[in-house]
Amino acid sequence: MIELKEGKAIEILAEDEETQELLVDVEGSLEKAVCYLNLTGKVRVGDRLLLNTTAVTLKLGTGGFHFVVANFSRPRQSLKGPGHIIKLRYTPLQLKCLAAEEEGSPYHAAVQNFQSLKGMPVVVCSLHSQLLPVIAGINSQNKNLRVAYLMSDQGALPIAFSKTVKNLRKKGLICGTITFGHAFGGDIEAVNVYSALILAKVALKADVAVIAMGPGNVGTGTKWGSTALAQGEYLNAVKILGGCPIMVPRVSFADPRERHFGLSHHSLTVINEIALVDFFLALPELKDYKKKERLLEQTKAFSQRVQVHYFPEEFLNKLLLEEVENLSTMGRDFTSDREFFLTAAAGGVLAVEMQKRVEKNG
Repeated sequence: MIELKEGKAIEILAEDEETQELLVDVEGSLEKAVCYLNLTGKVRVGDRLLLNTTAVTLKLGTGGFHFVVANFSRPRQSLKGPGHIIKLRYTPLQLKCLAAEEEGSPYHAAVQNFQSLKGMPVVVCSLHSQLLPVIAGINSQNKNLRVAYLMSDQGALPIAFSKTVKNLRKKGLICGTITFGHAFGGDIEAVNVYSALILAKVALKADVAVIAMGPGNVGTGTKWGSTALAQGEYLNAVKILGGCPIMVPRVSFADPRERHFGLSHHSLTVINEIALVDFFLALPELKDYKKKERLLEQTKAFSQRVQVHYFPEEFLNKLLLEEVENLSTMGRDFTSDREFFLTAAAGGVLAVEMQKRVEKNG
């Protein structure tokens, strides 16, 4: 079940081409709501709205907002633009898009005739909060590389929800975005991870690609019940298409849960049981003895398929200084969870090293 309530738009707090952040009156209480313009159209002050209030009632962290489902004051909308592929299929909010693989797309032939990624490095993350430090790591080593962001449907589905992506666009740190599966709103829409990877190469002309889910994730406290495990499937896909897969593991010494202390148990499951191909992984070379020993002990059990690279802690720390204010994961900032961000930055640095190999080998 979903929880639906009626509200009234009191104020437009923020607005861009994709979203509106609203102050709404819900049963006499002033609360915040998000409106996606390509789903329900633009809201004006005074409009009567139907709101999905489920996440707020459940007191969720990421995603804890009301969302506009319909605008009673302007209920009619007409289909616009090309395309016949539906995302959010068979739901009340199913939407039409032009998938880059379909015949009406200018990229159809290039996807159809694709041969190989030709060793293109692809950094595969387990959380959206790893995206910024990964790209900071790439940019610190080579500011001229074209970096594409591929957003999966394991977290938030609208790419417009990500403030990180908007920040990266503004700074010119990504050459474009691709949303695949049921994720939507990227510069290019793709049906699955395979075509998304192909499009990064043939459409965006990327030198490096980064795959990460949107904001938010799902975990159940069990080994197999987590969206993070899709990371292993994406590593396999990169290798199948002739790319260079680089995994960013989840590393933290701030999470109080034992299963996430050091290398998360989800990362270990991906490394040892889901990834079926050879791949690369980068870790910070930590100065703290106990933390270093914890990681070393965990890496002893790694599958032989993974090749680990280490980068000095201070080197990684320095390259993240400009982005410190923008780094956050699970409500923790850079200071309180440094190893998490250092590990992601290491993945970006390794991607540049792998890209140099591609250039050298032609």
